Amino acid sequence: MQTIRIKLPSSGAPRLLAGAAVLTGGAALVAGLVLVLSDAHSPLRGPLALFYLLAAPGAVFAAALRGLDPWVRGVLSLTGAVTVVMLVAQGMLATRHWSVEGGVIAVGALSALAFMCRYAYRPRQRP
Repeated sequence: MQTIRIKLPSSGAPRLLAGAAVLTGGAALVAGLVLVLSDAHSPLRGPLALFYLLAAPGAVFAAALRGLDPWVRGVLSLTGAVTVVMLVAQGMLATRHWSVEGGVIAVGALSALAFMCRYAYRPRQRP
């Protein structure tokens, strides 16, 4: 028995929604960084800082795990992000250099370094 599938014409709505979600997440990421580094007294400082601390390394892990199933990639990137934040916090506490601004800068620097290393190495394509 063969299943016949009807393909509906795809519209650009899912791509548009994905682009809007990425744009909104990027704006929240930048807002969290600005609020933490400017030492603003805003009720949004805590949630946006937490979003930054999880989204910056999480995006790097998600980019590195591109070939996996989306749910698996999401879980692994969130787990990796929490691990990076915990290791940075533990290292800064062990050396007695902990501050919120320092933690945000360290996580951001590690994420940027990992992101650049990910795209700096391109394996050669065999002919």
